[in-house]
Amino acid sequence: MTMKLYTHWRSSSAYRVRIGLALKGLSYESSFVHMVRDGGEQHRPEFRSRNPRGQIPVLEIPRSDGAAPVDLIQSLAILEYLEEQYPSPPLLPKDLFARARVREYAHLICSGLQPFHNTGTTNYLKAHAPELDQSAFIAHFVAAGLAALETRTISSAGRFLVGDDVSLADVMLVPQLYAARRFGVPLEAYPTLLRVDAECAKLDSFAAAHPDRQPDRE
Repeated sequence: MTMKLYTHWRSSSAYRVRIGLALKGLSYESSFVHMVRDGGEQHRPEFRSRNPRGQIPVLEIPRSDGAAPVDLIQSLAILEYLEEQYPSPPLLPKDLFARARVREYAHLICSGLQPFHNTGTTNYLKAHAPELDQSAFIAHFVAAGLAALETRTISSAGRFLVGDDVSLADVMLVPQLYAARRFGVPLEAYPTLLRVDAECAKLDSFAAAHPDRQPDRE
């Protein structure tokens, strides 16, 4: 029985889960959901039956007892499930303070950065505030979040954001920087984040999950 990931190559949230699955060495089937075509396939009734919010990703997990598969939504919840179900290699440190720091960075990205450029936000702005400079809006909020993350990670970073081992924080960081580049956000002011991003890019698990490597890439 294989897990199924409902994904789209350009979704930063799905990108996170692809990295997590790759780091854990887990096989899965991909079900591609086009986020733009025909208004977004994630809004179709059949997809909303899995995620009423109409957002990607969804991870469908088969049950060994023959019960109906479980659909997990929200990338951070999915990643924490994977960590608990498949604890090796670990994405959370043993030290409680380091573990809390990893979660702090993950939530800063998930709550304080990504929502400002997801398709729900950008589509709403396009429809209801067409006079607004959308690029400036995104750059303002993303830059503020990245600046906070840079400041917080200077003291904790080793090879990666928290010490010398890959953690959930790095899994969150890489897709966020990919999205920032896509929206033209300058990144020169965040040398710690860029250095860690470059270290992650050396790992096969991160490379395999990259949007440019996905079969549905357009």
